[in-house]
Amino acid sequence: MEIVKKEHFFDGAGHVIFKHLLTNEQLNEKCRVYAEVTLEPGCEIGYHVHHGDAETFYILSGEGEFNDNGTVRIIKKGDVTYTPSNVGHSLINKGSANLVLMALIIYD
Repeated sequence: MEIVKKEHFFDGAGHVIFKHLLTNEQLNEKCRVYAEVTLEPGCEIGYHVHHGDAETFYILSGEGEFNDNGTVRIIKKGDVTYTPSNVGHSLINKGSANLVLMALIIYD
């Protein structure tokens, strides 16, 4: 497993920590990302639009503010999000504990 810390991910505040569980090659080129993602308090995944792929988050712990193509809602442990191709999203950890999620990005 590779662990990567990305600063200002999609121009978001702070950093995002990715624990890549399987590579694109291991997933037969059908999946771009399969990772456990950690957002520490105050950190965020900046708003971005997906093109040619779709992303889902499964929240393992913590809570955050999810922007689903302009509709903002609070997500927490047990919630699932889905962002299809040509739609945008962002996620901010406004809490005091880490926000941990599974991220899966699949090609269209």
